Amino acid sequence: METRRFATGSIANPVQFRDQHYVTLLDACVKSGSLFSDPTFTPDQSSIGMPTDPDPKKEVKWLRPKEISANAVFVEDTTCTTDICQGQLGKCVCFSCITRLPSLLQTYSPGNGLERSLFSSLYGSFWQYGEWVEVVVDDRLPVREGRLLFSYSCTRNEYWSALVEKAYAKLIGSYGSLKGGNISEAMEDFTGGIAYSLPVSSRAPRVMWKALSAALSRGSLLSCFIQASNYREIGTVTAEGLVKGHAYAITDTDTVKKPAGEALLLRLRNPWGFVEYSGPWSDTSKDWDDVDAAEKKRIDLKNSEDGEFWISAEDFNKLFDTVELCSVDPDPIVEEDTSTDPDSPADPPSAWTLSSHKGSWVSGSTAGGSCSYPRSFWKNPQFQLVLAEHDDDIEMTPGEKKVAEKQKEKAKQCTVLVELLQKDRRKKEKINFLHIAFHIYRLRGLCLDQSFFSFKQPVGSSGVYQPFRAVWREVRLDPGNYVILASTYSPNQPAEFFLRVYSKTGNNLGQLSVCVCPSQVMSMPPVLPEDRKRVQKTFDEVAGPPFNIGRIPYPLVPYCLNIPLQSFALFTPPLSVMEKDYQLPLETCRQLIFGEETGGRSSLTREQTEPVLTSLRSLQSIFFKFDQDSSGTMSPFELSLALQAAGVQCDGQVIQLLWERFGSGELHLPFHGFVACVTRLRKLFALYKSESNPEVKDRGINTVSPP
Repeated sequence: METRRFATGSIANPVQFRDQHYVTLLDACVKSGSLFSDPTFTPDQSSIGMPTDPDPKKEVKWLRPKEISANAVFVEDTTCTTDICQGQLGKCVCFSCITRLPSLLQTYSPGNGLERSLFSSLYGSFWQYGEWVEVVVDDRLPVREGRLLFSYSCTRNEYWSALVEKAYAKLIGSYGSLKGGNISEAMEDFTGGIAYSLPVSSRAPRVMWKALSAALSRGSLLSCFIQASNYREIGTVTAEGLVKGHAYAITDTDTVKKPAGEALLLRLRNPWGFVEYSGPWSDTSKDWDDVDAAEKKRIDLKNSEDGEFWISAEDFNKLFDTVELCSVDPDPIVEEDTSTDPDSPADPPSAWTLSSHKGSWVSGSTAGGSCSYPRSFWKNPQFQLVLAEHDDDIEMTPGEKKVAEKQKEKAKQCTVLVELLQKDRRKKEKINFLHIAFHIYRLRGLCLDQSFFSFKQPVGSSGVYQPFRAVWREVRLDPGNYVILASTYSPNQPAEFFLRVYSKTGNNLGQLSVCVCPSQVMSMPPVLPEDRKRVQKTFDEVAGPPFNIGRIPYPLVPYCLNIPLQSFALFTPPLSVMEKDYQLPLETCRQLIFGEETGGRSSLTREQTEPVLTSLRSLQSIFFKFDQDSSGTMSPFELSLALQAAGVQCDGQVIQLLWERFGSGELHLPFHGFVACVTRLRKLFALYKSESNPEVKDRGINTVSPP
């Protein structure tokens, strides 16, 4: 029988978090006869991730379910939306949502069973930036005053939600890292889908109801909340019994028949497990008096304080501000021309393709900041997007004839959904999301230099820079080649990110070099007459008749190569620059000598010294030109432009390596470092040219790399 192989990082073959393999851990516990204790997520305050309560009565203890309840089980009967109650964290609404999707919960399993005493653990998979990760935890849970500190089940003997929450806390870094997080983050991590927000006021009640119904039918996770106008309003209860700044799970939609017609309803749940809506169509509302008993039974109406309630589509639109959605299928929540008839069939799901890429912003190299920093913006990571075909033609119903022309125009374009996520920012001691955004440019030709991004306007973007884990935008683009540029608002902010692109047509996402314009290798400038005279004079004084060897040793080279700034005729730098010390240290002069063909000697002939001196003049002019802040040093972004002016094109990775070599990781490069960098590049190009020259190879000539 053939064994199927699944890609590493897929949901069928997840990556092992912290290299902990469940089977290996199980075998070790079986052999030792002991319960599993996770050494990577220890039962102490570091795993809690929040300040210790000074009251000794509120000391946190870590107990296993069997120590809390003798009848502890992982799941009692079946999972449902009313299983979970929220503790001190805010992710329970996500747990309420995922109970609608049994296939998701099947990825979380108690190790060898809570009922067995040999090995108590849980392992489950989470989506993390393009791959699925399996997390193993022991079943020791934080308890305060005899109660679970965080998530717990309404059924006191059930512990699946508390264990899943612990696995998620371990993945993120601590329980404290989950506090105050955006619900959409958890939705994406549990499903691998793409999450986004929708203002409730953007759609009429009937249109919104149909859109949410379609999203639920596709397996989307939905939540909603009432926006608090300030910090003090968070947690306050409205006259209708709704909590401001608090996320509710949307678990179902339905229509209920009544004598006056039918009502469009949504079922919501408060993850606290109490504090319910008290308006029309709530559990005790008189609106249910006119509804047949069979209808009540069909929708499972319960008159209990479990946090779950029904609300009409009209009141939902009046009372709530935002809906958050997450779906593996990235079909838009609702098209502008969606029929308002709730009985009309939902549009068939579209076929999407996914392209993704991992990247990083590196200080001084690829962390170029926003377009407010034009000298470095173009250095940000860039990804080429090729859209080969437009979307399939859209079939229109008679009721959509009024928008026929608009639909035809859309059919000629490609629907693209782009999401940019910054990675692992919650694992830091202080949660600090950077302001991020992406911009999409139409690519015409292959020259992506600084001027391209200075004069070209983007055809799409994620909007203003936001301090969120993820930013996204759906755009319609004509078939063609595009470049997606991902950036933080301020330059030199190091971070890792993940970019994914959904398209209704085949697309190709690949990383571009920062600049792919053709360029010639730097050539030596012609020798200037004044340089020839200066070298002649130096040789007469240093290597004249007393030595009569026609060479100048490198300890004396500084006297020949140190050029007074006042002697420049073609460029007059400002006074602040003239006061800087641009003298070449001995080591740089040594590199200049060994960059020439000296036959192994540590000296230069007069003929060799003349072009080197002229080249240094040229490099100083370039250095002054791109040292625009007159600091006497050069930034990594300025280095890239300076090398380009000198005739050397390098991509972002090469620039980063050059900076590590000649800038020693600092964000400032002095003139002598720039000279050393160009000297080394010139020698390497010369070596490459000689190695690729058949005549040189035939003669058996070998060139030794410079030290």
